[in-house]
Amino acid sequence: MLCLRQACLFTLRRYQARTLSSDLLLSQINSCTHEDEVFNLVGRNKARLSEKHVGIALNMLWQLQKKRPLLLRTSDYIRNHSQFLTLCILAENKVEHMEDEAIVDTLYSILRLSVEDHSSLAEVLVTEAWKRLERLSLPALSKFALCLYKRQRHFSLVMGKVAHIADMKLDSIQDIRILSVLMISISDVISQRFQDRLLHKAGQLLEEKDEVHFNYAKRILQFLQNVKLRYHPLLEKCNKIFLKSASHLDIHSISLILGLYEQLGFDNAEFRLVAKQLLSENIDVYYDPETFAKLFFILGPMAGSKVRERLLVTAVRMAEEFSSYQVLVILKTMQKMKCRNSHLLKKMASVLHKHLDSYHVIQLVKLTQYLVVLRCHDPELFAKLKMLLLGFLKSSVIPADTAAIIRVLAMLPSFQVEEVIINKAAAVLPQCKLHHLNCIATALVKWNHYDQLHWQNSSELCVKLLQKLNDCAFQRLQKANNLNLLLEELTHVNGEWFEEVLSEETVAMCQRLIDQITWANVLQLSFFLIKTNHRCPSLLDRIASVTVENIDKIHPFEIYFILFLFSALNYDPPASEEFFESCIQRLTSNLSCFGTHRLVLLGHVLAVAGYFPPVLMTRIFNVSFLSKLDAQLEVMPDILKQRVRLCLMKLNRAVCLECPEFHIPWFHEHYCQRVFCNSSSQINPLRQHVHRMLTEILGGSHYARMSVLTPYCYEIDFECILDENKKPLSYVAQNTPLDDVEGICLTHDIKGEGRKALPPGAQRIALEFLDSKAFSKDSHHLKGESALKKRHLEMLGYRVVQIPHFEWNSMVLSTKGEQLEYLRRHLYGIQ
Repeated sequence: MLCLRQACLFTLRRYQARTLSSDLLLSQINSCTHEDEVFNLVGRNKARLSEKHVGIALNMLWQLQKKRPLLLRTSDYIRNHSQFLTLCILAENKVEHMEDEAIVDTLYSILRLSVEDHSSLAEVLVTEAWKRLERLSLPALSKFALCLYKRQRHFSLVMGKVAHIADMKLDSIQDIRILSVLMISISDVISQRFQDRLLHKAGQLLEEKDEVHFNYAKRILQFLQNVKLRYHPLLEKCNKIFLKSASHLDIHSISLILGLYEQLGFDNAEFRLVAKQLLSENIDVYYDPETFAKLFFILGPMAGSKVRERLLVTAVRMAEEFSSYQVLVILKTMQKMKCRNSHLLKKMASVLHKHLDSYHVIQLVKLTQYLVVLRCHDPELFAKLKMLLLGFLKSSVIPADTAAIIRVLAMLPSFQVEEVIINKAAAVLPQCKLHHLNCIATALVKWNHYDQLHWQNSSELCVKLLQKLNDCAFQRLQKANNLNLLLEELTHVNGEWFEEVLSEETVAMCQRLIDQITWANVLQLSFFLIKTNHRCPSLLDRIASVTVENIDKIHPFEIYFILFLFSALNYDPPASEEFFESCIQRLTSNLSCFGTHRLVLLGHVLAVAGYFPPVLMTRIFNVSFLSKLDAQLEVMPDILKQRVRLCLMKLNRAVCLECPEFHIPWFHEHYCQRVFCNSSSQINPLRQHVHRMLTEILGGSHYARMSVLTPYCYEIDFECILDENKKPLSYVAQNTPLDDVEGICLTHDIKGEGRKALPPGAQRIALEFLDSKAFSKDSHHLKGESALKKRHLEMLGYRVVQIPHFEWNSMVLSTKGEQLEYLRRHLYGIQ
């Protein structure tokens, strides 16, 4: 008995000593401040390391790295250390004894330490975590999902299982951090129903939480980019978080956010302005190539002349240090800036020679496009690009890549088309989507037009290939039975080939699928009809009825584009008043959804349709609003900036003419003077021809004025005055100033100084020639802007005579005599 008691006490003491020693070792690992301390402990205690020690040690190695700036991390040193290998072997042997959370933490740590994806430890950890998937906590599940995502297992079975569990537990997730990580990780394996639930849940959590870290909002943006969805409710919520967290954003975060905005087709001038202010103050701090490339990307398109010059000078100085990706970023930004700085362009071209072989096919396509648009003059560089592109083309098996290469080859200067390109295009046609067919067709038409096909029977072969391409496009359209998929495919299709060959057939197919129009796809359908300029009553009526029925489900920003369609095409659906009033009520109740410049664009769209909501007009024509608009215009792209200013002028004019009760002053006189003085009024042959005819009809050149600028700055082709007996009145007799340009009377009456009071019964006549842009496609129906101009000119006292191009250019008016008679009848109002 005594021996047995002594043996038990010895065992107990040994166990207690081991436990105390183990706890001490655990404490020592957690107290380490350097990787070498961890490795020393591991080396001295190999035999005593439990699965818990191993997991904590690997996690500590990552935590120590995490505290250091990116450039000072020593992951390579850690991975190559002998004791790290020891830890990995021990972890692999003890994985079955690890706790659930420890398995995921260990997998995450080795991932962050850049251990190879296919290492045996990583594989064992993934397998073990998969076995325990059902019992993982939500934080562990989201971390495991992230590990799978980072290891490129986007479409794996285990990722599908994670998504299924997340679907089951979605209602219990209350942490936006956990949700955002899960969203980006499982984005490739979710159904449409689950995607909708995730969007709703994310919006709910963002709304409920007072403080949300901007990193979580970034992940939400990344999810939207992964699923290629521009979902405005979430975009706006994320943007508010970024604005609230502006002082904590560094250049890397700002660059990522703006990059995601660009990919999602979302822009916010307020965020751009904040980014400009944050980065402009410390422009000299960004001296390494990576951060400078991001600075150039952010500031370049919105910089003033001084900052722009500093950016260009620095870019030239740093050119040799840029990586292949950074060169691509610089060139892309130069294209956005419309910057053709020859010094920088030459420098970029010279640097590119050493990077060309490192680009994958889509990067090479983009690079070629940037260089062509920027008018780079480097024959040797283009020769190398051609060789590389042709190499990729010959080996390409992906239709999208083949079409992209053919499209960009057609952009190359003095490109001689090889037969292999035509053969490759012919082989891939049956597999192509409409967008890819559009790219190939555009290239073929250009090559044939400019006679760049130089082998025997080349033109005949090209024509046959185009016919085959057209047949493939028609067949693809005929097989379409899902409107959503068709609209998605049509998103990037445009250009002459589509308009001439496929446009009408596509509208007809949309009509056949009209029952599939829902509130969820009216925006995409509206975009398509805006792009094609088609006035299709059945589709427009359906869009209007679906919009009214589901007005509360459609985001206000989307309603703007729906209204744009009806306003631009000048179309009134059945129950027109109900449609416009429902839309306007939804919009005016949610004006906070719109950025400053968007409100101006919205106001202009409504004005063209003849609507002037007081709450919107008083919001826009306010000193503080206009000051804010001026500040934000400075950071907008030039094209958008010009468009907004023009729309503000047009809205100002419309309000003054149609709503004098608002007492809004006309404040665009100087703007109009500047615009019209800078524009070169070249007299086209048609105007000269018609002016001679008017001279003949009226009895002298002093009876008609050409290119007249009316009060409120409408330019009209011709103006004349008839008295009460239909006799022309001379402008010379009325002391109206005329400028003689090449024997033609030309007046820009900007301030209305030439407008004298007319004799009783006299009438001003505005004669306008309307080209095809004034009408919807294949229709004689006047579009919104032209109808608005006619309405306003009549308010200014004119009798408006509009001459449509399809009448003037018809066979009926093929002789000068017939044209004279036509003009005479319209001028004198003879039926």
